Amino acid sequence: MTTFRWYLLGLALLFGAYVAVEYYRPKPLDWTPTFQNKDKIPYGTYVLYDVLPDVLGVAKRDVKQVRVPIYSQIEGEDETTVALADSAAADTTEAQSSQPDTIDPEPATTSPEEVATGEADYMAGLAESGFPKSTYIFVDDAFELSGSDCRSLLRHVARGNDVFIAAEQFDAHFADTLGFRTAPFVNRPRLKGASANTLLKDSTVFRLTNAALARQTKRRNFSLPALGTSYRLLPDSAMPATLLAADTAGRAVLVRMPHGRGHFYLCTVPLAFTNYFVLQPATSPFAFSALSYLPAGRTVWWDEYQKQGRQEEQTLLRVVLAHDALRWALYLVVLGALLFVVFEARRRQRVIPVLRPLPNTTLLFTRTIASLYRQGTSHLPIAEKKVGLFLEHLRTRFHEPGLDLNDESARERLAQKAGIPRAEVDALVRRINYLLTAPQVTDVELLSLNKALNEFRKAAS
Repeated sequence: MTTFRWYLLGLALLFGAYVAVEYYRPKPLDWTPTFQNKDKIPYGTYVLYDVLPDVLGVAKRDVKQVRVPIYSQIEGEDETTVALADSAAADTTEAQSSQPDTIDPEPATTSPEEVATGEADYMAGLAESGFPKSTYIFVDDAFELSGSDCRSLLRHVARGNDVFIAAEQFDAHFADTLGFRTAPFVNRPRLKGASANTLLKDSTVFRLTNAALARQTKRRNFSLPALGTSYRLLPDSAMPATLLAADTAGRAVLVRMPHGRGHFYLCTVPLAFTNYFVLQPATSPFAFSALSYLPAGRTVWWDEYQKQGRQEEQTLLRVVLAHDALRWALYLVVLGALLFVVFEARRRQRVIPVLRPLPNTTLLFTRTIASLYRQGTSHLPIAEKKVGLFLEHLRTRFHEPGLDLNDESARERLAQKAGIPRAEVDALVRRINYLLTAPQVTDVELLSLNKALNEFRKAAS
C-alpha cells in the first residue's frame, strides 16, 4: 500500500472510533421539568401515568390520554365551536372579595345550594343527570384555560365529577371563580426556569392532615425541594375548602373544594408527581395519598393537551389535511409533479444515427488495379510485382534479409528451410529469371508464374 492509502486508512479508523465513542457514551441526564407522560426523565410523569390504573382502581383502558381542549373533551365539540362559544358567551363572573385566608382543617360538607359561583349556565349542571362519571387530572407547571374551557370544567364538576389539578400557578379567572389564589413563600425562580439539578439543593417539609391516611402510608411528613414547592394555596374564607396537606407553617399545598355535586382537588406541588419523587420511597406516598382522595372505578382523563398540544399538530400541513378540498388539491399537485418528472423533465436529445462501419475495399481496389494492368496487355509489370512480393515473403518467412536466388548457397538454404526438393527450387528460380528477362509476358506465362508461386507457398507452409 502507498503512503497516501495508509493515511486514508488511519483517518477512517479514527473516524470510526469517534463515532463509536459518541454513540456509546452515556447521555447526560435531562432535568427539565416537562411533566409529560411520555418522558422517562426525572421530571416527567411516565411512572405515575403507568401506575395510575392501579392507584385509582380502574382498568388500563379506562385511563385515557387527552390531547384536545377541555371544552372539546367534555362537550365533544371541535375547536371551531369552542371559538364561537368564547366569542358568544358573556363572562358574567363577579370577582370574589378579598377575605383573610383561613382554611377549615376538618372535612366540610356543602350542599349544591351553598356554592355561589355567579355562573348560571354551568350551575345548571346540577340539574343534569345521565352523564358518565369521570375524573380529570392535570399535572403541569401552570394551569391555563380559556373562558369556554373554564365554564365547561365547572359544569363538569357540578354534575358530580372530580378534577385534580397540580400546578404552581392557576388561571386568574378560574381562581377567582372558585375563590382562591396562590402566592410564592420562597424567594426562588419559577420551576421551569430552573437549571439542571439545583432543584434538589434545598428542601421543604409537608405533612398530611388526615391522620388515618398518614398511618396507612406510615409517613406523615414529606421532604420535597424548596425550588419546586414554593407556591401555597390561599382560599377565601367565604369559600369552603378542606385542608389535606400543608407545610410546617400551616400553609396549604393540597385542598379539596366542593363545587356542585363534585370536587376540585388543588395542589401547588406538581413536582411531587414526577418520576423522580414517585420512585423515591420517602416521597412517593405523598403523590399516592393525594390521588387516593379521588373516587375509584371512574374513567380517568389525563390531560396532555396543555403540555404537548393536539395529536395531529405534529405536521406542518395539518391545516391543509384538515379540509377535504385542500387535501385533494394537495394530492393532485403532488401527482402532477410526479407525472411531470416522469414524462417531461427527462433530458431531451437528438436521435443519434447509427453509423455503419466503412467496408474494407482493399481487395476491390487490388482487383481494379489488376484489371487495369490486364486491359493494357502489360503483363511484365504484374510479373515483376508478384516476384517482388514473393521475395519479400521469403525474407520474412525464412529470415533471409539478403536473399539472392542466383546464389547457389542461398538456393540450398531456401530448399532446406522450406522442405522442398532442390530441383523444384531451381525450376522456380529459372522460371522467375526467364520472365524477368523476357521482353514480353503472355497471359499463359503470367498465370503459370502465379500458379507456381502459390504452390511453393503451400508446400513451404
